[in-house]
Amino acid sequence: MAVMAYNDVMRQFRHRILPPNHPYTLFVKRVAKRLVQVSGLENLKWEFYVIDSPERNAFVLPGGKVFVFTGILPIVRNEDGMAAVLGHEIAHQLARHSAEKVSVTKIIFVLMLTLQLFGVDTSLLFNQFTLNYLMMSPFSRKCETEADVIGLQLMAQACFEPRESLEVWKRMSAIDKHEPPQFLSTHPSHKNRVERLAQEMPNALQKREDSDCSSEMQVFADMFRDARVRW
Repeated sequence: MAVMAYNDVMRQFRHRILPPNHPYTLFVKRVAKRLVQVSGLENLKWEFYVIDSPERNAFVLPGGKVFVFTGILPIVRNEDGMAAVLGHEIAHQLARHSAEKVSVTKIIFVLMLTLQLFGVDTSLLFNQFTLNYLMMSPFSRKCETEADVIGLQLMAQACFEPRESLEVWKRMSAIDKHEPPQFLSTHPSHKNRVERLAQEMPNALQKREDSDCSSEMQVFADMFRDARVRW
């Protein structure tokens, strides 16, 4: 399934994937390298791609295949902002959210079969609205919130500035002024994301302070932070 999804994405965007030596690709990989080093998943065959498309999005496929759309670059603005986005995607892999989603789907399927054996008309209980908005959407929002929190810890441990994650979501909120109500969405609202990240910020700042950030890495990070990539 993971291989099929990867092949589908590569086929769909084959003419839009930027080359490995493109500045945007190098920028993403540079940030990703530091996050992967603290993720505990260094042995996973990570691959990072940048898709030249205006969507303000990024996603990860099982197996560590991460795709970033150029449309999100003006929002992240710098390495710390990109670390917030990539940390979130790496956190999905770390928390095995894809596997959890498959498990939830299987549980729902088994429950439907069991109820049908007892003569219950499951078409009323498990219609598209129920599955999407009362079951899968809350689960998806839970996974997204968990990825936000884990991603915040990852970026702090990798010596990025965790407070930049708040700015990323504030900028996203300013652009997406007509986002759907949270209960209709698979993601938490931007407002709720900012509030939750703010709650977790003291822990993230402490983790950054406690992390073994060598002077060389700090100089490296500050150098690129000062020379921000602008789009």
